[in-house]
Order: sequence, then structure tokens, then C-alpha cells
Amino acid sequence: MNLLIKNGHVINPSQNLDEKLDILVADGKIMEIGKKLAAPKGAEVIDAKGLLVTPGLIDMHVHLRDPGLEYKEDIVTGTRAAAAGGFTSVACMPNTGPVNDNKAVTSYIIAKAKAEGLVNVFPVGAITQGIKGENLAEMGDMKEAGCVAVSDDGKPVSNPELMRRALEYAKGMEITLISHSEDLGLAGDGQMNDGFTATELGLKGIPWVAENAATARDVFLAEFTDSPIHIAHVSTKGAVQIIRDAKARGVKVTCETAPHYFTLTEDAVRGYETNAKMNPPLRTGADVQAIKEGLSDGTIDAVATDHAPHHLDEKDVEYTLASNGIIGLETSLPLSLALVADKVLSPSQLIAKMSLNPARILGIDRGTLTQGAVADITLIDPNAEWVVETDKLESKSKNSPFLGKKMKGRAAYTIVGGKVVYKA
Repeated sequence: MNLLIKNGHVINPSQNLDEKLDILVADGKIMEIGKKLAAPKGAEVIDAKGLLVTPGLIDMHVHLRDPGLEYKEDIVTGTRAAAAGGFTSVACMPNTGPVNDNKAVTSYIIAKAKAEGLVNVFPVGAITQGIKGENLAEMGDMKEAGCVAVSDDGKPVSNPELMRRALEYAKGMEITLISHSEDLGLAGDGQMNDGFTATELGLKGIPWVAENAATARDVFLAEFTDSPIHIAHVSTKGAVQIIRDAKARGVKVTCETAPHYFTLTEDAVRGYETNAKMNPPLRTGADVQAIKEGLSDGTIDAVATDHAPHHLDEKDVEYTLASNGIIGLETSLPLSLALVADKVLSPSQLIAKMSLNPARILGIDRGTLTQGAVADITLIDPNAEWVVETDKLESKSKNSPFLGKKMKGRAAYTIVGGKVVYKA
């Protein structure tokens, strides 16, 4: 099927394109980009006037909960939520049941995604067997089966010698290693950011040093082994500075943050709001400002959601008993577009952090609008206003701190392999 996208404002960071252009798609590939293109006979035409036309957005950090935890989310509902959020590709973390630490689970995820998913699903395998931090998983087998990265996300690899070996193996196999940088001894059984608000609420705190110390260790190990490393969900100003300094030294480190870390502070927990409970926790206003500065100066390479769906029964409990994590696929785009409105990022810089950069970090052939590329395309209405409502979310779980909040900006069309999989 042929598709012509006309009159849109094309933003393609890989080619420094930022102008009004048309895009012609045929057989799932981009055939031509130019001005005033003619529609072939029988082609579907989308008038993108007033819309941004970008490479398909890529979320490099989601939890689809499939296999084993489908009561929270599954590949069908998770990819439906991704499409509604403008994402054409997602990378799913391995803390499923069973853990994705072998080629059998990897193959299951890929097969189910191809059969039932709306967007591309790229599995992330575990660094250690069972995410127990004791023995390395078979990275080579998982890569051969289709994993694009390895991570024990949800838990750190606490043993520094094991982490060193993991980095060396990942380097040799040319697979991205994603670190959940947290010192569990310092984090303890903390429930939120350690500070005045935690004291006022009578909750045990997680100090910033738990993230900073682990980030520094992981960066030094990457430097020592001369191995690439990607730091997940950066939330503290100290971690931003550690990564900034490491990049200046030539360490092969990249990192991501999530929209909640540049949008909310620890004050969102007031009232014991369990939908504001996550790990790492929401931090202070100074940390939010540092995250924005890190995004602006290029220290932070990517925006990822850390989409973490939980059943109502796991959130509608006492704060100390509630599970960590929030959903984010459907709110990421408007929250991130606020960075453009606030002049933290240009539109092109934002799209790079939500498409091109994640693709490069993961080593996947996505994130660009060039002739011959796979036609994964997102059309964005930056002025659309809408309210986050429980019954309108595609995700199976509804654990969002933004319920009832007014948003500006959303996906108008999500196109995967030349096929429209979502239309607002």
C-alpha cells in the first residue's frame, strides 16, 4: 500500500531536516521526501497540515509484564498504549515471570509481538540469571534470539566484580548494557526521597547518595574496562554531574531520564499518593532543574518512560505496601513537549532524544526518515489539549500520577512499517 503524508512539518534530526515537506511511503519503506509530491494512483493521503512529522518515537525502557504478569499488562495492551503515545518501537525489560534470561523467553516475546503487537518490540535480556545478581546470563544466546540489550532493571548488579565481567562480555558481544544504578545498602527499605517531605510524612527516605554512589561505580567500571554503558532512569543532580564529567573524560557512557523526573518533585507524594511512588523516587526541585540542564547540554541522551504498570490492588493500599512504578507511554509525549515550550530543548533536540538517540544506543535500524528506511513515522499535534482519563487509557493498568491532569500535545497518527496503527 502506498501512503503520502502531505503538508507536514518534518523534523528529522539525523538529516538536520526541519521544514515543511511531503513523505511518500511504499511497501513499508520511505520512497521519497520532498516538496509537493504527487500521490500515486490509489495511495492513501494524510494531510499533515499543522502537524509535526517525525521518525517513529522509540521508548527504550518499558515493562510489558509479558510473560507471567499479564494481569498488569501484556504485549497486546502495552503495544496499544505505545501506539497511542506515538511510539513505533519499545524495548521491554526482562523482569517478567519467568525472567527473560534465555533464548526461549526472548523468542516467545518476539513471536507474540509479531503476531499480536501493534508496534515493534525489542526485548532486553537479563544481565544475570533470574536477575539474582549471582551468575551471568547467556548474553550470546539472547542476542542471537533477538535481544538488543541486557539489564537487571529493577535491581542493580551489586557485585562489582560481576558487573565488571558483564561489561566485558557485553562489549565483546556488542550488546548494550543498561545499568540500574542503585546502592541497595544505602537505599535500604526507603519509600521516597530522603528529605524534609519524607520526615514530615513519617516515611523512610532513599538518599540521593544511593543513586550517585552506584552511578559513579558503574561509570568507573565502564572506564576501567573501556566498555559502553547506559545508565537508566537518572533522577539526581549528582548523577547528572557524574555522567557529564565522565563524558568529558571520554568514557563511553550514555543515559536516560523519564518525564516524571523533569515534571514532578517529591511533593507529589503528599497525601501518601501511591501513584507517585517509584524507584528511583521523585526528587527535589534542584534535581528537576539539574535534569533539565542535563537534557539541554546533551549529558542526558534519551527520554524513556520506564512504563511500569501495576494492578489497582498493588497501588490502592497503604503507601509503604504499594508497588513502585507508574505507567508512562501515553503521557510521555505531552510532558516532553513541555520541554520545548519551556525552551529547554528545541523540537529537533527533543525528537532526537525520543527517536534517533535511543535507536543508536540500542543499535536498531530505526529513528530516521531517510529514503529506503523503514516507514516508522509519528505525526504529532503539538496543540491538542486533552485530559488523562482512566477509561480512555489503552494500558491495562491505570497507575499514573497524571490522572485528571490536562495535557497539551499528543500523537495524531502512529505509522509502523507504512501502516497506520493509531489515529487520534
